[in-house]
Amino acid sequence: MARTEYYDDPSAPKPNSLNVAASAVVTDDQGSILLQRRRDNDLWALPGGGMDMSDSLPGTAVREVKEETGLDVEITGLVGTYTDPRHVIVYSDGEVRRQFNVCFTAHVVGGTLAISDESTELRFVAPGELDTLPLHHTQRLRLQHFLENRTTPYLG
Repeated sequence: MARTEYYDDPSAPKPNSLNVAASAVVTDDQGSILLQRRRDNDLWALPGGGMDMSDSLPGTAVREVKEETGLDVEITGLVGTYTDPRHVIVYSDGEVRRQFNVCFTAHVVGGTLAISDESTELRFVAPGELDTLPLHHTQRLRLQHFLENRTTPYLG
């Protein structure tokens, strides 16, 4: 299913659903960040996805990282909350989503890196390379907040 993301765009359709989601900034020992190239929009993004009724938010991040990358992770902290109503995601099935995302930090504790059906490429990216990749504004913002080494989580 294809998706189009809008940010602060007056031509964006009005949302018809709200999705609670979690994402994770997973780093390796060299400080590189795990990113996936999404199949649905061809942009690079942090692993993450929607919360199930039986999940906690940290549990959602752990599950989504495993499903999308094959890696087992442990949550180590909180980057922030991302609830900006100007961010609208439109899916080809007619869903127009406003997302509520909580972004965590995590490190790898096991598993094997493996591409899922949601992505076309996975890799650990050095922070200095992030500007060269096509990323949606909202993903770039989460990465910026992570790289700032903030003493408190971003609340927005």
